[in-house]
Amino acid sequence: MKDSLFQEFNEVSAKEWKQKIQFDLKGADYNEKLVYKSLDGIHIKPFYCAEDIQESVKTPSPKNWNICERLYVVSAEKSNNRAREILTKGTESLWFIIPNEEIAIEVLLKEISLENTPIYFSFNFFSEAYFKRLRNFLKDKKNQVFLQLDIVGNLARSGNWHQSFQKNYESLEHIFSYSKDFKSVISIDTTLYQNAGATIPQQLAYALAHVNEYLNPFQENLNLKGFQPQFLTASGPNYFFEIAKLKALRWLYATLASEYKIPENCHILAQPTKRNKTLYDFNVNLLRTTTESMSAVLGGANAIYNIPYDAIYHKNNEFGDRIARNQLLVMKHEAYLNKVANAAEGAYYIESLTKQFAEMALDIFKEIEKNGGFLKQLKEGIIQRKIKESAKKEQEQFDKGELVLIGTNKFENTQDSMKDELELYPFLKQNPRKTLIEPILERRLSEQIEQERINKEKAE
Repeated sequence: MKDSLFQEFNEVSAKEWKQKIQFDLKGADYNEKLVYKSLDGIHIKPFYCAEDIQESVKTPSPKNWNICERLYVVSAEKSNNRAREILTKGTESLWFIIPNEEIAIEVLLKEISLENTPIYFSFNFFSEAYFKRLRNFLKDKKNQVFLQLDIVGNLARSGNWHQSFQKNYESLEHIFSYSKDFKSVISIDTTLYQNAGATIPQQLAYALAHVNEYLNPFQENLNLKGFQPQFLTASGPNYFFEIAKLKALRWLYATLASEYKIPENCHILAQPTKRNKTLYDFNVNLLRTTTESMSAVLGGANAIYNIPYDAIYHKNNEFGDRIARNQLLVMKHEAYLNKVANAAEGAYYIESLTKQFAEMALDIFKEIEKNGGFLKQLKEGIIQRKIKESAKKEQEQFDKGELVLIGTNKFENTQDSMKDELELYPFLKQNPRKTLIEPILERRLSEQIEQERINKEKAE
């Protein structure tokens, strides 16, 4: 503005700011005192300005985000009743986990508006016949149905294909040929990498290499014009880092999609990480899931499923589900986090992080592709080893008390007792079995210290 009061002040460059800071440090080393070195390989400066971004990071962001709730379907009728009930309480999209082929889709979706309600289907099996049944049911119906088919993700998580590499890819190719009947068919489960301890650049690189395992074989045989993948993401505790992570993911996918000449948009279904959730002082999990869900909102997720605060040790219960839903409702209707799309755009710090994460991830991705691709490196155990190395460094920080989980390794309540509260086994399950490759295992940071406390409780 011509008559702006700011004209009375001289513009200060980044160099001048740094000189002033160094003067105030009285000889102390600037980089040692004020530059934070994260496990993700990012050096965080004490201030950011326009000089830190050469160009603004433009990433597409949804105009609105949906509150999602996940239901494990044991009975189609009971789950349908539950789904219709929670839709009246603020839930806007539904995530059904289908355990077997006996679940009747027509019963499960009875009286649910398919046109107005985004619905995600995750399957504990892989059956082309079942997907055809679902397609026939939806035929000529306007819908927002997303199938979460991820045979590569299943291999990474379980160590095995559903049937075999050849059979799974052939079936997926057939299913993809009628994908126009769904909003999306292919999903990329990146939650596994976060929950196992991968750094943010690794998560992004593996997401990109993971989706490329679908694009590469399909590009010659199928018309990818309508290809739009879903990315399942998990938000960690570093608030601004996680905002930048989702922005970088959209940017990276758009870059890859442009090479295949397919639509550059993707769909993101986000949830809080499991890695920092604790058994003791479990109410602190409410605070953790709040900031992690906010990161997902501001990062540009299309839908957010908030994990209940007691999910690691309690079975699904009305209170936990209600609180998790209300956290998102407060963000949407009381904090007005649904009023502005792409609210983080233009923030120097976040844009600098986004660019750095994207560049680091791209370097890792190129290295993976140069050495044969994601599947090859999974089979050789390279991806697993890299994640283990990152997880080990993070675990060491936690064990030393440098990485703090309140109520667990700092300010713990010694009177807190949990041995009688466990409805679910909250630790990594050891189930030795024959697998084609070493599976990637999710593990919470606090598991060892919690097991020691549980054992001590039982001994008393």
